[in-house]
Amino acid sequence: MSRQEIKIWKKKPKGIVLDSRYGVVVCGDAVDFLGSLKEEVADIVFLDPPFNLGKQYGSKKGVSDQLKEEEYFSFITKALDRSCDVLKPGGSLFLYHIPKWGMRFSNYLDGKLSFQHWIAVSMKNGFVRGPRLYPAHYALLHFSKGKPAVLHRPKTPIQTCRHCEKDIKDYGGYRKYLTKGINLSDVWDDISPVRHKHTKHRKPNELPAVILQRILMMAGKERGVLVDPFSGAGTAAVAAREFGMMFAACDREKEYCELLIDRLKKHS
Repeated sequence: MSRQEIKIWKKKPKGIVLDSRYGVVVCGDAVDFLGSLKEEVADIVFLDPPFNLGKQYGSKKGVSDQLKEEEYFSFITKALDRSCDVLKPGGSLFLYHIPKWGMRFSNYLDGKLSFQHWIAVSMKNGFVRGPRLYPAHYALLHFSKGKPAVLHRPKTPIQTCRHCEKDIKDYGGYRKYLTKGINLSDVWDDISPVRHKHTKHRKPNELPAVILQRILMMAGKERGVLVDPFSGAGTAAVAAREFGMMFAACDREKEYCELLIDRLKKHS
């Protein structure tokens, strides 16, 4: 089944820079992009928007990353409303954000979708902002449209010391039963930021691929559709391609759309 057979467009948007059998990449506004999609077309909607921290992304100054709080809330909730519309019954929505906004958007989604998980993703950045505790995790919210059509509990490898190669944690008498790994929990404390040149594709923050890989292991559907309106470095679309899902991705920065296309070429 090709992407064209699914007929994802309600109104085909301007700014399409890639249109292939595996997916489409659009350069444009996230809300406009979501508005161009038909209702109930996505198995997964993944949102990793700018966090409104005043950072600059790409060649343009960060428009939606330097808004007043009420403007930013309005912008993201418009994207969330359309995301709910394009999500299939049983589909999953994942929102990656800082806890401050995760709390607000979780409350906004309550009643529109069914809450599944608040996943704490530990990230060791080391910078304290203002009179607060050291921020050591991000929120990964998981909601579904009704009962999830797909919800797996993947296994993760047992963590070992890189020096002695022994288990980091003591599992007592249960260690012998953990031959296939450990059930994934809602605290992901084994994630590292993408910092090294050989793994990083752009200067601003980039989402570690393992986060998207786990999302797809939890809720992915082979030959299903993943929608990502804030594509950035394109990690979600690349992960979807590797998993066997089709994708519809969008970013307002043309250079990031071109970056995603270059990354996808390696998987063609």
